Amino acid sequence: MASKYSFEGLRVTAFESRRSKEIDRLIRYHGGVPSVAPSMREVPLSEAGEALTFAEKLLKGGYDLVILMTGVGTRALKDTVSAKYPVDQFIDALKNVTLVARGPKPAAALKELGLKPDIIVPEPNTWRDILATLDGSFDLKGKKVAVQEYGISNTEFIDTLKQRGADVTTVPIYKWELPKDVGPLKDAIRSIAENEEDVSLFTSSQQIYHLFQIAKAEGLEDKLREGFKRVVIGSIGPTTTETLGRFGLSTDYEPDSPKMGNLIREMARSGGELLRKKRTALENGVNTNSWHKIDMVWDKTLETRREEITRDSVFMKACRREKTDYAPVWIMRQAGRYMREYRELRAKVSFLDLCKTPELAAEVTLAAVDRLSVDAAIIFSDILLILQSFGIGLEFSKGEGPRIRKPVRTGKAVERLEEFDPGSLNFVYEALRITRRALDPEIALIGFAGAPFTVASYAIEGGGSKNYENTKGFMYKDPQGWHGFMDRLSAATTMYLNNQISAGADAIQIFDSWAGSLAPDDYREFVLPHMKELIGGIKEGVPVIHFGTGTDALLGLIKESGCSVMGLDWRVDLGEAWERVGYDMAVQGNMDPVALFAPHSEIRKRAKSVLDKAKGRPGHIFNLGHGVLPKTPVDNVLALVDFVHEYSDKNRNK
Repeated sequence: MASKYSFEGLRVTAFESRRSKEIDRLIRYHGGVPSVAPSMREVPLSEAGEALTFAEKLLKGGYDLVILMTGVGTRALKDTVSAKYPVDQFIDALKNVTLVARGPKPAAALKELGLKPDIIVPEPNTWRDILATLDGSFDLKGKKVAVQEYGISNTEFIDTLKQRGADVTTVPIYKWELPKDVGPLKDAIRSIAENEEDVSLFTSSQQIYHLFQIAKAEGLEDKLREGFKRVVIGSIGPTTTETLGRFGLSTDYEPDSPKMGNLIREMARSGGELLRKKRTALENGVNTNSWHKIDMVWDKTLETRREEITRDSVFMKACRREKTDYAPVWIMRQAGRYMREYRELRAKVSFLDLCKTPELAAEVTLAAVDRLSVDAAIIFSDILLILQSFGIGLEFSKGEGPRIRKPVRTGKAVERLEEFDPGSLNFVYEALRITRRALDPEIALIGFAGAPFTVASYAIEGGGSKNYENTKGFMYKDPQGWHGFMDRLSAATTMYLNNQISAGADAIQIFDSWAGSLAPDDYREFVLPHMKELIGGIKEGVPVIHFGTGTDALLGLIKESGCSVMGLDWRVDLGEAWERVGYDMAVQGNMDPVALFAPHSEIRKRAKSVLDKAKGRPGHIFNLGHGVLPKTPVDNVLALVDFVHEYSDKNRNK
């Protein structure tokens, strides 16, 4: 079960300087034993020549764009310039240029001057986010750009601005130096080197440079690196993570929002589990200074007992309607666009390449489990990949979703389909094997496929649809051709899912996303026989979850298909639906995904309502009533998972 937001006595080293007292207090508040080692200090430049040169040019209208990187730097720039020029004159000059604030801190500093930035760079506020934001709203070619810098000049950022055609002026305000007292930093280095720390927190890239500078001077660099193999590393954001990578260290956790409070709170939530995994991996031969989630190796003694351990996991017991200590929870589309890790990966590869590269698909799958602390993983894939083997021209267009180049709308078109080759989906099986090997044995792994009706509908419509005219027209006009198509899809899906089970899937979910468009009589005649055939062919003993949307009128018929868990969307009352289908069947669901945009108090209220309707009855798996939406705040998902675990645990174990 997911832990509360507590370090539970873990020893936590933090390298924050300016806010060292605050970080000490927050670590203590969250149950950690803090050791704060300030690693840097901001030193104003003794010569303010660049700032004054910038001001002189600004007052003459010499800039088109000014990028303000920090709040402290913005204020320091104002103070430096106002020593020579009237501050009102400086403010008026800034009104005549496009002002870019790298996040809320420089925006707040501008507000103090009565100014509002024209562009605020969204989180995580990296220099790459600045470029992405400008690329969408501002043509840099031929523009004169000033960049307020801090600490060390970001040459990569400056060079990239120049490559886009900008004439760039850098405006350094202060530099970073070692703290006057490096004693605490030396103590922290020795403590990590001697395996006396559990968690380390970095809130700035410069902290890492200074840490290794002192370690090298003390002759402890190698020992420090060895020590980090046993310490969970938390990074405040992408830039700090990149710097850790330059020093050969992998980041174990990075919050979605680059704020110190978020880093500490989320590390308190996950630190204990991450520490257990990291030290277990190290003991089993993994170089935990440079590793990925797919590199995880669990105790060798667990390999022979893995299936037994997983079978006794809370998720698998719920699938079998056995009593559990708390309600298991996982979330449909839990590895998706709402997660920063996913977005960063998708910026590098296409959706199809992500699906077809087993290592990447497995990494994304595992990242969601680590971030959310859910009770089941679901392999990253897509329900339509099975269609590629039939030769109908499946493609995924950016911004448009899946498209079928050769829609299947007649019996003759069905006859022309290529034979299904289960080997064409080997990349899915390999992703499952990698994931299952790296996944905690106590976490179940779900494989999945689209139901024949939904997959056929995509193939017939050529993409998405509102009314399914072509699909239903095919059913009504050519029942024989329709059943022929469904027979082929059912047989292929059974083979596909059994191969997934052989590769490591512990349970199966069948998505019939569009079945709710059917009247009960049509479902009974055109769909149910094929679902019975499909599910009847699944390896015995493997739980099969059926999920569809808008299927309230079909629940009784769906039960006849032979599934063991009924997935419910948010449109139905869970208590009433479970009573209708019978308590001899497990149910999954069913909070409205949009509720995750509400305040935490409302999220807890709605999750409680779902749990109360389940009444602690064996066989309830908490989930959303559909997939998590792309813009959902990750913090809200964490709050949901924790509430489900804690509330159901408390109410089942009074």
